[in-house]
Amino acid sequence: MSKKLQHGLSKRERQIMEAIYKKKQASVYEVLKSIPNPPSYSAVRATLNILIGKGLLVHRREGRRYIYSPTIPHRQARQSALKQLLQTYFNNSVEEVVAALIQVDRNGLTENEYEKLIALIENAREEEKR
Repeated sequence: MSKKLQHGLSKRERQIMEAIYKKKQASVYEVLKSIPNPPSYSAVRATLNILIGKGLLVHRREGRRYIYSPTIPHRQARQSALKQLLQTYFNNSVEEVVAALIQVDRNGLTENEYEKLIALIENAREEEKR
């Protein structure tokens, strides 16, 4: 796991990171407009500074405002979060994670979704043999 992502993130920190990932970069005002039930402007700025301290964001001055950007690609952050979830709740069992995800959707998967999952598993198996 990336050292930067070993720090746990609060719900608000995750919301802010997700808002910035969606926009690629954002000002405090843009973050405020992107998250549900946003706190005050100063609370968002404080949280952004915490995320800078954790090494997850950098900022640059643009006129009178700061623009915040992630230091880790979104894909890498997602992978790290999944690894942490896997270790914490599923005893490192990919099988248990997949089973839990399938059970979450009470309507079940479509035939097309099942086929895509089977293809992903087969591709992973082939890569493992190489």
